[in-house]
Amino acid sequence: MLSRSELLKRLEVPKEGKLSVILDTDAYNEIDDQFAICYMLANTDRFDIKGICAAPFFNERSSSPKDGEEKSYRELERILDVTGKSELLNNIYHGSHSFLQDSKTPVESDAANFIVKTANEMPENQLLYVVAIGAITNVASAILTDPSIVDKIVVVWLGGHDIHWPDNREFNCFQDTKSAAVVFDCGVPLIQAPCMGVISHFSTTEPELRKELKGKNEICDYLYETSMFWKEEHHCTDYFSKVYWDVVPVAYLRNPDFCGTKIISSPIITDRHVYGFDDRRHPIKYIYWLNRDEIFHDLFTKMQNF
Repeated sequence: MLSRSELLKRLEVPKEGKLSVILDTDAYNEIDDQFAICYMLANTDRFDIKGICAAPFFNERSSSPKDGEEKSYRELERILDVTGKSELLNNIYHGSHSFLQDSKTPVESDAANFIVKTANEMPENQLLYVVAIGAITNVASAILTDPSIVDKIVVVWLGGHDIHWPDNREFNCFQDTKSAAVVFDCGVPLIQAPCMGVISHFSTTEPELRKELKGKNEICDYLYETSMFWKEEHHCTDYFSKVYWDVVPVAYLRNPDFCGTKIISSPIITDRHVYGFDDRRHPIKYIYWLNRDEIFHDLFTKMQNF
């Protein structure tokens, strides 16, 4: 495990320069992944995108974790086609077809192998940022496959709820608690973006989406229509609002000033789906606040100028 001083140093995201990133996403699970992916693709001055990995998920939009992963992979192909980023088609990777069965055995996948390979190929003194916005199976499997990559990566994960929330039954964490425990226990430099109580503030409405996206360009129309499909699918009224969870981890790396962060001791992920706490544990960085207006302004501006 890295020393406390080394961990804290690596958790300081530079505000200038280009970051090497891998995005790990359950792209078909909802509609916020599409926004996050397009947002990252629009910021090539900030992100050197090494690859995009498809993550598993299991809910009403899939018949199994494997089906969820395969649908996410196909959604990535569709997004790259819509955004005109076909050069990245060779840089998307199939992820895990199941969740972790125990805390020691990785799930074999192209995505996990790609994360390991890319981390080991990073130049000395240069970090790889792994941005995970789904179940964190691929990342945990990569760490279990080669624990030495803990010294070469920073994980930014949308997962778990606020530490003061009464439970931790958050979708990304709840699906694969064992993988979350691996990541929170192993000492990897970790930046957590908690959902309820923090990222839950990042919501918008149909009138704002219509004003900022509809008719602006092909990508804006794609994102707007995706949101309207979600509205119909969930039988929402015209007064609905929607949280675009997955955008925030990308926004934080885009500009760390968009979020307020603090250092806390890594929470303990339990099978009872509540956090455990021990102040002797290693530090992680924790997002506790976000500037909703500034992030949406930057997101919409980048989409309109894509």
